Amino acid sequence: MLRLSTRRFSIMKPPPNIANETAKLFHVNDVKDWDLLRASLIKFNNSSLEIPLVINGNRIYSKDNRDVYLQRNPANHQQVLAEVTQSTAQDVQDAITASMNVKKSWYTTPFYHRAAIFLKAADLISTKYRYDMLASCILGQGKTVQQAEIDCITEISDFLRFNVKYASELYSQQPTESSAGTWNSVEYRPLEGFVYAVSPFNFTAIAGNLTAAPALMGNTVVWKPSKYATLSNYLLYTVLEEAGLPPGVINFVPGDPELVTKEVVQHTDFNALHYTGSTKVFKSLNFQIQKNLTEDKYKNYPRIVGETGGKNFHLVHNTANIPNAIFNTIRGAFEYQGQKCSAASRLYLPESVSNEFLTNMIGILNESNSKFKPVNTSASALNGGDLHGFIGPVIHERSYDKLVNVIETAKNDPSLEILCGGKYDKSKGWFISPTVIKCNDPSHRFLKEEFFGPVLTVYEYPDDQFVELCKDIEKTSTYGLTGSIFARDRKIIEQASDLLRFSAGNFYINDKCTGAVVAQQWFGGSRMSGTNDKSGSGNILNRFVNIRNIKENFYDLNGYKYPSNYD
Repeated sequence: MLRLSTRRFSIMKPPPNIANETAKLFHVNDVKDWDLLRASLIKFNNSSLEIPLVINGNRIYSKDNRDVYLQRNPANHQQVLAEVTQSTAQDVQDAITASMNVKKSWYTTPFYHRAAIFLKAADLISTKYRYDMLASCILGQGKTVQQAEIDCITEISDFLRFNVKYASELYSQQPTESSAGTWNSVEYRPLEGFVYAVSPFNFTAIAGNLTAAPALMGNTVVWKPSKYATLSNYLLYTVLEEAGLPPGVINFVPGDPELVTKEVVQHTDFNALHYTGSTKVFKSLNFQIQKNLTEDKYKNYPRIVGETGGKNFHLVHNTANIPNAIFNTIRGAFEYQGQKCSAASRLYLPESVSNEFLTNMIGILNESNSKFKPVNTSASALNGGDLHGFIGPVIHERSYDKLVNVIETAKNDPSLEILCGGKYDKSKGWFISPTVIKCNDPSHRFLKEEFFGPVLTVYEYPDDQFVELCKDIEKTSTYGLTGSIFARDRKIIEQASDLLRFSAGNFYINDKCTGAVVAQQWFGGSRMSGTNDKSGSGNILNRFVNIRNIKENFYDLNGYKYPSNYD
């Protein structure tokens, strides 16, 4: 059914993990749930929300001589969902000042009371604001009900709850030894400066973790949300406020990315970047930060925590359960239109089963049923079956144009063949059909470049060249985020796991390469996919503390000499 059970927990006990219940969501038709969701969708459809900056708790609107960005529904790009006030350079400086001014009062707040805020926010999200959160995510980011539920309800709640558990465990780690007459302890201080959180459009849960994780540890945050997700992100911010987050702890500053970033990374108190987004932008931010560091602009070495892109693979062996591999590939490649950094975008098939695999997968994709009907969330469609669809729009025109170019390139490249899809339509929303492209060159750029959309490139390999193929996969892409092996033969699984050791920070066996669950699969990749600090685990919290060791001596010295100093 649509409703997920939510439970409270003690911060000293493992919290409930509700994301793994999502597979059970739609087996029962809960009329009340669907009606409440439709009511929230209609509410957001029938009005355009004016979204302010929030600096030190003060709301600043566009009427105060500031630019406005119009966030549109990607399924209906004529519909304006929100009018978003854009930050000026002075606004960013004010947000930094607010962060630093409130810092001491925040980090001296006992952990119990900091934790209570985020635990309450998790409960508010999964109960009182559940349908509004879902509606804002569905409309603003083009998500289906299933994908929205996984993202802005279950995963974000898990992040908030498990981070409290991880933090309590971290604080409890103390020196194991103290000599006679001494007492040793560790203080997990927050970073001395402020944290800059840059969140992406594709996951509201990521936005929540990028901001809440550092804040839980006593840090203050300047948050620049993606302009394509501002609606759900602002709603999340208001939930944090209602949960008791003090003014200035997290400052909400939507605006031009270059303008906001320039002001932030030039500031002497900039102490950490918490980022999820494109590889190109992350590299640029790294360059700016390192340049400023060499010019002695910072008080501390900035911590850089980032997760970027991927060119993720599904590798099928001839011993695999083919139906299982097909269904996992459809989900891994096309859920949320492939707009996940972990999405499967390259598929390797052995020649002996390739025809069976592709025939069946393409047959499923071509079925003329509502499962693959584009989700239409316009007000007039809410009484129909559109909310039950599997595929929605891509996020904006730039993404649409990029993917159209990919498809048109494939049509004119003799080494590529479009097996399925290849259709697109922008008359109302930014819709790209699930597209499967066969490639006969293992080093083709379609097997290297991230497209971030519903495009899957397939390469067939001779069955007896499995080992050589693993070596090729390992070096084909500059990324190292996720990957999957499908096989029944345990020796093959062991072999692939070894040969592909550094090709994926999250490696899956007989499962799709997407859908990491908080606390179960810690998420992150290396190479050009990021710093692999593993969100969803306690590891990431270590990046936002600055440890101080304290030794207290109980014995007084009666002289300065050691025994060896006497004759």
